[in-house]
Amino acid sequence: MRRSIVAIPVRNEQDHIGACLAALARQRGAQPDGIVLLLNNCTDSSADCIRSVNSGVPCDLIELELHGSRATAGFARSLAMRLAAEKLSDNDVLLTTDADGQVEPDWLAENLLAIEAGADAVCGMADLDPVDARQIPAHLHADDARECELAALLDEMFAFLDPDPADPLPRHTQHSGASIAVTVAAWRRAGGMPPVPSGEDRAFIEKLRRVDMRIRHSPAVRVVVSGRTRGRAAGGMAETIARRMVRQDEFADCTIEPAADRFARAMLRGQARAAWVRGVTDAGEIAHELQIPTDFVCTALAQPFFGTAWAALEARSPILVPRSVRFAELAHEIEVARALCARARNFAIDNTPALAAA
Repeated sequence: MRRSIVAIPVRNEQDHIGACLAALARQRGAQPDGIVLLLNNCTDSSADCIRSVNSGVPCDLIELELHGSRATAGFARSLAMRLAAEKLSDNDVLLTTDADGQVEPDWLAENLLAIEAGADAVCGMADLDPVDARQIPAHLHADDARECELAALLDEMFAFLDPDPADPLPRHTQHSGASIAVTVAAWRRAGGMPPVPSGEDRAFIEKLRRVDMRIRHSPAVRVVVSGRTRGRAAGGMAETIARRMVRQDEFADCTIEPAADRFARAMLRGQARAAWVRGVTDAGEIAHELQIPTDFVCTALAQPFFGTAWAALEARSPILVPRSVRFAELAHEIEVARALCARARNFAIDNTPALAAA
């Protein structure tokens, strides 16, 4: 029987933490075995609010003063997860969410189902609180819709050109700290959540990829988060919303790139993966396409994890240097991506036996 603990970093969340804990107490189908709440640099009544809540779930409340480079949301989440992991064994499940979030009643059950089905980690979807969403200008919602549409199309290319059996369609593209579940064994193999100031969630998923952990982006795992414009974390969603309310960013999210670039990236990753699986020693063709030395490709493909191999190839290849997409270009890129997705779908149909063998 797997045990599960939820790690939550908390900083001045007296207005939200009660609802967060109440949502965790309302879980159906599975109940967490514990909650670790790391209160860092709180100057409000967050601790009193937590003590007043009778969630029915054992809560470990830790109050700390973090200083200098450690006084960040990323470090706090990393530390909260480490402290929670110390209470668990390799087969158990470590989860994290945000103190301003309210997980859905089946959140834990759906995470555990995905892990029992073979996932090492599960990324859930974070939805804006509908009341808060109504306070955000319509043009921001329109921008977000275009970004999300393009991101989904770019992800479909990978699904067709370099399919991941652990993460089939339908899936999503979010890597939010508001909803991550991971086996303790996978968490340890990846070296834990990186204690970076912000973006620790994306950085953690990248670390998992590099050691070939099976990551599921489940649309069934959901959490509602606040749409506030004064957040607690530098570089977080609240800061992005506040900035875009004043002026549209020049570029879309850093995970979005031109559709043609993504198509080429997916094709090349699929070819590199096939070569890595076969243990190919003659990598001249791949080296030519990536425009990097053959001996470098051979050394990379000799790595024990494909994720590590691909990260090395991707970082070295001049044709895979990421390019950003301007907001003004989103409509055009969406049309290009639709056409390329159709092409990728046909490629997958025509190459199904080869893809299955790889």
